[in-house]
Amino acid sequence: MTRLSTAVRGLVTTLATLLAVTAAPTAAQAKPEPKAPNDFVALRTVDPTIVQEMRYFTRHNFVGERIDGYRQPLCILTRPAAEALHEAQRRLLRQGYTLKVYDCYRPQRAVDHFVRWAEDLDDEAMKDEFYPNVDKTRLFADGYIAEKSGHSRGSTLDLTIVRLPAKPTRPYAPGEPLVPCYAPKAERFPDNSVDMGTGFDCFDTLSHTLDPRIQGEQRANRLLLKHTLEALGFVNLAEEWWHYTFKPEPYPDTYFDFPVSRKSLAGR
Repeated sequence: MTRLSTAVRGLVTTLATLLAVTAAPTAAQAKPEPKAPNDFVALRTVDPTIVQEMRYFTRHNFVGERIDGYRQPLCILTRPAAEALHEAQRRLLRQGYTLKVYDCYRPQRAVDHFVRWAEDLDDEAMKDEFYPNVDKTRLFADGYIAEKSGHSRGSTLDLTIVRLPAKPTRPYAPGEPLVPCYAPKAERFPDNSVDMGTGFDCFDTLSHTLDPRIQGEQRANRLLLKHTLEALGFVNLAEEWWHYTFKPEPYPDTYFDFPVSRKSLAGR
């Protein structure tokens, strides 16, 4: 064999090795993201007047960082849930209020993020605001964190009511002092919503919708939200005043994992 042919063969071998090394990552990167079924919609296309403050796209949540799968601050729902919410908004607008959503469809990868965080007992960065009275070892047993969420089925959402005209809520500054979520409204993190007695995602029994300690204006506000939504087919989770599911669900047994982004709804 000539010296030239030996060199050529060596070059071919090197190129083949490089192709083998780079091919697998390239194939992995090319794997397409899952898409939403055709009957999932962006809430804004059904009702652009509903305020959206998508907390898990931000760092102002019980984990303290943006949650996996939230690519854009976007509320996505099944169409029946979005249309029922639109009717609820019409009724509240006549009374001088607007709805505000904190979370809607939630991909399974986001739920997995919650689970990983809950299992890391050393990470209590946001405890003083969101779960000041709950030992983190109790989050699964007490039902605050679970491996599956109704949000991943597309017809569950977290929301509140804002009196019009709606003033913007100031941004959260990471590292700012935290105040318990059940503190008086004037003391806890500012929210442009009416006073519901606790903030959103408050891991405390005071968040139970009909907790007897919540009275007066706070109770009236919770009941306004509850009665408005229940009249249109939504069912409240008794432990969370903000949590509602539209019934019947189009996908009662399916937990989706497409990202929260417009691309997941491409063409719609």
